This record gives sequence, structure tokens and C-alpha cells, in this order.
Amino acid sequence: MASRSAYSGDTRRLVLAFDVGTTFSGISYSVLDPGEVPEIKGVMKFPYQEIISGSFKVPSVIWYDAGGNVQAIGAGALRDGIEQEAEDGQWSKVEWFKLYLRPKHLGNEEVFQFAERIPLPASKTIVEVFSDFFSYLYQSAKAYIQEHQPSGHSLWSSVEPSIEFILSHPNGWEGAQQSQMRDAAITAGLIPDTQSGRDRIHFVTEGEASLHFCISKGLMIEAIKDGGRVMIVDAGGGTIDISTYEKVKDTKAYEEVARPQCILRGSVFVSQYAKKFLEEYFHDSSFSHDVPEMVKAFDKSTKLRFRRIQDAAFIKFGSSRDNDPAHNIRSGQLKLKGEVIATFFTASVDGIIGAILEHRQKHNISAVFLVGGFAASDWVFDRVQAALQHFNIELSRPDSHINKAVADGAVSFYLDRFVSARISRHVYGMRVHVAYDPLNKEHASRKHKKFVNMTGDERVRDGFSTILPRGARVTETQEFKSLYFQESRSKDSLQKLNEHVFCYKGPLDNPKWVDENKDDFEEMCIIQADISMAMKGITPRQGKDGQTFYILYYHVALLFGLTEFKAQLCWTENGVERRGPIRVIYNKGDT
Repeated sequence: MASRSAYSGDTRRLVLAFDVGTTFSGISYSVLDPGEVPEIKGVMKFPYQEIISGSFKVPSVIWYDAGGNVQAIGAGALRDGIEQEAEDGQWSKVEWFKLYLRPKHLGNEEVFQFAERIPLPASKTIVEVFSDFFSYLYQSAKAYIQEHQPSGHSLWSSVEPSIEFILSHPNGWEGAQQSQMRDAAITAGLIPDTQSGRDRIHFVTEGEASLHFCISKGLMIEAIKDGGRVMIVDAGGGTIDISTYEKVKDTKAYEEVARPQCILRGSVFVSQYAKKFLEEYFHDSSFSHDVPEMVKAFDKSTKLRFRRIQDAAFIKFGSSRDNDPAHNIRSGQLKLKGEVIATFFTASVDGIIGAILEHRQKHNISAVFLVGGFAASDWVFDRVQAALQHFNIELSRPDSHINKAVADGAVSFYLDRFVSARISRHVYGMRVHVAYDPLNKEHASRKHKKFVNMTGDERVRDGFSTILPRGARVTETQEFKSLYFQESRSKDSLQKLNEHVFCYKGPLDNPKWVDENKDDFEEMCIIQADISMAMKGITPRQGKDGQTFYILYYHVALLFGLTEFKAQLCWTENGVERRGPIRVIYNKGDT
């Protein structure tokens, strides 16, 4: 077990981690008492939840009425008789809603079609759905802590105004998705819509949270003793997150050594491939209307129990009166060959193995940890293990509640901060005007975009200035600064900064122009700032045309090393660097 320092604060605090999964969600927490070593605990009881040993998660499911009001949620959404109530009340069921928040670039429409079959209610946005679920998790945590912690009610009252929330998300999610999750937390009443309130929301990728879980459980000792690198494969309901780390010598810190990956091949897709097969298999049978029940039975039991391709698999869905020899149904059980069941897993297993071997080509990976709810599948574990044995890579899965790895690891992320450096996934920068060079072929081809600025110099539009290159090692405190300027005939008009930050996801390592391969550039966010404070000492200049103008030079400092993007405005005043805040506004059109 990794050692943890005593809490050094002078007031009691509470840390709550919400792991909203595609199929199941969980909560972990820690009460921080001054001078005491914090412990990570889990919420192990939810409203309407059956008491099942080792089950600390609830379904990510919501029933809405026609007015968009929550009628059942979480464990209550699967209680006995709920389907009849929903039919009588004309409720609509929302599940897998997490996938609606995904960035579109993560995969193709064939992958997304499963999620799109479950529409959101017309009256609800995805932020509002997340808000409803956050509110449910919050109330569940409140009830559990008040009941199970000593002096629980007084404890909750003392910490409620200052709770620190840790929200985990897939590796592939970015600032836009984080911004929407924070908006959902505000709408749910978790925090006030103030800067201090927003600062109480923290984000961590599911891959990094899983790393913290493995470290805190003492699982890394053997894996890293020979200096090898470890990979965390977090296999969940919707996404499979791949993260690779190495330990920094003579420290407790770890560094990310490869760009994290996120593939949409989680366990829900296995069930959907099963559903597709069953719909085709029974399309001309009287049992076609029983396919939804078959899929439920497959998802609840058959999928988890399947291990050997030589063994037949059974899907129990009906009663002893249900028989159809032509379709291998006897006494309400459908019998399928193991070879058929294995095909449902193919895309997920191949995706996991392919991602691991891709990383192996560049990095000395000595061990892989398979965590997440999907890791409980023996078939998945055995297939991946067999593939990795050829490359002398050891695969293991924690035997201690692997479906709680993200929630527990998210709290550890807040308490322990084991990761000291991360790898940038894309190229980040800004659109700029470039000094025109008629001998440069790239410039000459853009002659129609040439213009003369106020200083009388020729410049060309649509250049791209890289601030952070792809694959760069970034520490938590490291800044990436670039110099920019604005010019104007009027000093009064130089008051506001309003610039677009772009993310380049194409194949080039050093893109130069935003008008080339336009589809590879995405507007990540807009940065806004009051730059009037930087105008002190700015004096008028005279251009080549004799007209007066003003020019303001400033740096934009971007911080990418944290799990959330930050920015600051920098300028020089009397030889001293000054700083001011920058507001980051995300483009949410990618979700």
C-alpha cells in the first residue's frame, strides 16, 4: 500500500468523487480531518438498491415523464414493476447518456449508432440529464455519509459549503466536455456559479484515476522494480482507456510517457452485437418479440460467465413452456455455440490488444493492468493475456473491486497527486498573420491573402502559431508562452482580448497554415481577457503612411500540465512582468 501524508489543513473537508459510467456509476469519498491520514471510502448503499456483496455501483439509468421530470433513477430505475409504471405513465427511459457527451472525433458513426438509438427526451439537453444524475449521486452520498459516518449529520453540515468534487471522464474527453460537466454540476446545485464554486470542481481522466487506484493498492511494486513501464487499461461500459506510465527514479511520482488513448469498444457494444445477431436470428420466429428480454439476460449473466469457446452458452429469458427446437430454445433457454458468443466480443478484444501492441512498439512495457467493470469478463482477460504472452508482457487485474477503480482512484488523485507529467495529445495554437516573404512558395501561393498592416509591413493571413506541440512532456506547473500583438488607430479600442485557440489533430507534427486540411483543425476554445490594464505606458507610433497608431505586445501563457486547461495574460510594465486572468470559453459544438 502506498503511504499517504496526514492532512495538513486546519479545517475539516470532504472530497467526493463521482464516476459516471455508461452503464454503472459509483461514488467514493474521503473525510479530511486536520492531522489525520485520510482514508478512501465508498458509498455502498443507494436508494432501492438490493444488498449485494461487493456491488458498489448503481445503473446509469433515468426514467422521465413527458414533462422531463425524473420519475425513477439509478437503482430505482430497475425496481420490480418499473416497466409497467413507465408504460402507464408514458415515461421515456434514458441510458448510456454518457456517450452523448463524447467528442465526435473519437470514432465513426457505425460505432455511435448504438447510442443514437436511445434518444434523449425532447425537453432535455445532455447537460440537464447529467445534472439530474449528479443531483441523484449527491443526495445518495449525503444520505450514506450522514448514516454511516460518526456524527454524520453534523459532519455533513460542517463540510457541505466547501465540498471538493472530483469528476472522472474518459481519456478522450477534453475541455468542452469538462465545461459541460461543470455546468451540469452548477445546475444540480453541487456548487454555486461563482469562481470559488467552480474551483471546487476537479477533473481527472479515467486512465489516470485507475493508475492512482493501482498505486494506492500497492500493485505497482513488482511491475516497476526492473524499470519497466506500466500500462493501465480501463475497460468500462462505453470506453476503453489506455494510459502508459513510468516511475520517476527515487521519487513516488509517475510520468505519462505516451499519448493516452480512448476507444469506444466497451461492454455495451458486446451486448449490441448480441442484439443485432438475435434480431437477425429470430426475424422470422414467433420469439422475435422476446429479443429485448434475451438481450437483458445476456447482459446480466451470459456475457459475464462466458469463458471458453468450446462450451455452449445459455440465455435464460422465458418459462418452461417456451420451446422452439429449430432455434435451439428449450424450457425458456436459448442455446448458442461458444464460437457465436465470441464474435460479440471481437471488436472490443481486438481494440484492446491492438492499442496495447501499438504502445509496445515505442515503449518498454513490462506490465498491463486491466481494470474497470469490463475487466471482470474472463473471456476478455484470457484473450488479452494470451496475446500478450507472445511479447513477454504480464497482464493482471486487481482482485479488489475492480469496478471501483476509477471512483477510488479519483479521490487518490486529489489526495496523492502521483502523476507529475503528462503527454500532450494534439498540437495547440492560434491563427496568426505571418510576415510576407515573396520568395517563399507557401507565401506566394497565398498572395491573395496579403495585406499591409499599420506599420506598413506586408503580412499574410491564415498562419498557424504552435503553442504546444503534439507528444510534448508537460509538467503540472509548466507554462507555454507565445508572443502576440494587437494594433489599432485608437488606444481606446485596445481593451479586450478575444482570440481563438485551435487544436490540430492531423498527421503533421508542425502545421503552418489553418487553411490547409481544414478538417484537421478544431476550434478548442475562445480566450477572453481585459487587456486595458496592459495599456499603461503605451505611446503612439507613426506608420509609413504617416498615420498614428498604437501597438500592444503581450504573451498568452497556457498551462496544459493539469488535468484541466488554464490560461493567463502576461505583459511587461516598467520592466516587470505582470499577469491577469483569461476566461476560457469552450466550443461545445463538437458534442
